Amino acid sequence: MGDSADKQKGPGFFAGVKAEFKKIIWPNRESTLKQSVAVVAISLVVGLIIAVLDYVAKYGVNFLTSIK
Repeated sequence: MGDSADKQKGPGFFAGVKAEFKKIIWPNRESTLKQSVAVVAISLVVGLIIAVLDYVAKYGVNFLTSIK
């Protein structure tokens, strides 16, 4: 259980993480702002579509249940 081979995997793992972390290309402020605005706008549009569909479904169910 307390094998010395396990202890040598630790530093290799963190060295690999460090090497991979250096490969990351972080977005600049302008790109982040544009993407954030796009996410908020699309979320609002999808929310509006869902609200309209919900209203139509509610009206349709109420209409069908009121038929005698």
